[in-house]
Amino acid sequence: MTGASGAGGFAWIRVVAVMIKEFKQLTRDRITYAMMLAIPVIQLTLFGYAINTEPRHLPTAVLTYEDSRYARTLIAALESSAYFDVVAQARNPAELDRMLRTGQVQFAVTIPGDFTRRVARGDKAQILVEADATDPSATGGAVAALAALPTQALARDLTGALAARGAAPQPFEVVVHRRYNPEAVTAYNIVPGLLGIILSLTLVMMTALSVTRETERGTMETLLATPLEPLEVMIGKLAPYVLMGLVQTAIILALAAVLFDVPMASGWIGLSVGVALFISGSLALGFLISTVARSQLQAMQMSFFYILPSILLSGFMFPFRGMPAWAQWIGEAIPVTHFLRVVRGSLLKAQPLADQWRELSALAAFVLIVTALAMIRYRRTLD
Repeated sequence: MTGASGAGGFAWIRVVAVMIKEFKQLTRDRITYAMMLAIPVIQLTLFGYAINTEPRHLPTAVLTYEDSRYARTLIAALESSAYFDVVAQARNPAELDRMLRTGQVQFAVTIPGDFTRRVARGDKAQILVEADATDPSATGGAVAALAALPTQALARDLTGALAARGAAPQPFEVVVHRRYNPEAVTAYNIVPGLLGIILSLTLVMMTALSVTRETERGTMETLLATPLEPLEVMIGKLAPYVLMGLVQTAIILALAAVLFDVPMASGWIGLSVGVALFISGSLALGFLISTVARSQLQAMQMSFFYILPSILLSGFMFPFRGMPAWAQWIGEAIPVTHFLRVVRGSLLKAQPLADQWRELSALAAFVLIVTALAMIRYRRTLD
């Protein structure tokens, strides 16, 4: 029978009925429905407003050995370029180096004590600009802008008898040192960052799926019937994934050194503490997701909802300081942001533990908060 409404033929009325049923099912699954609507909005907002591959107003520290008109004019010229914001005046080279090493500033400028005298005499005056080049894309535009500084900075000051100095091709020279990544190798920035992204992808998602799968199969009811404490269940289920995370870390670091020649500096203590905290926090987050999700599909969707901002707002793919203030605030709340700073600081800068206490404290706070929330959610499940 081939009629439009025959029992054995194609009928649009039945297609419409299935469509209505599917729409009702979709609206009942609030997490899936919210994900379908939220993800396009989030991606459009992040890529349209938050992503900037040429950051400006980069924090800069200055160490000047003379309080002269030329030195003040030079600092003002740096700020007027829109690439540099002078946020600190260092008192000595050690303080300037600490600011650059800890990431407090992106650039460190040193003006020598004989700068004015050398400019006046035309005697090869120089200033030193040190850049934190761990992320080459974050400093490339600013370093390029320095090329115009010698011909423009002192143009208004070199007048009268010194006019000939201003007419010279360069009244002074800018010496640029790219610290921590002098050859601007992108892999030195990306490969260490992959450690945080890979651990997030595997540990958060796998833990959430594993616990949710037990709930779907009914085996979680067996655990709920036992006298096990919530913390005992959590530790028992997550311990194997801790070992998996440590193995992944060892493999990634080994391949980074062998295949990409990533420098392995001496900051191993901070890196070890950071890895331990990040693995613990990722597993606790996966466990928390599993207490909320009602199916493996929902667990995967919620995991992706965490992983997407981690990739885009942590400084992994795009310069962190290139993002607007509101995006940086969100990024600071993401644990991957702090973990990437620990990894890059350890491998590329040889940061001691004292330089990493802010990032490690943020990771420790994340572990405590997420673990507490997971325990509260699991207790409600028991009830």
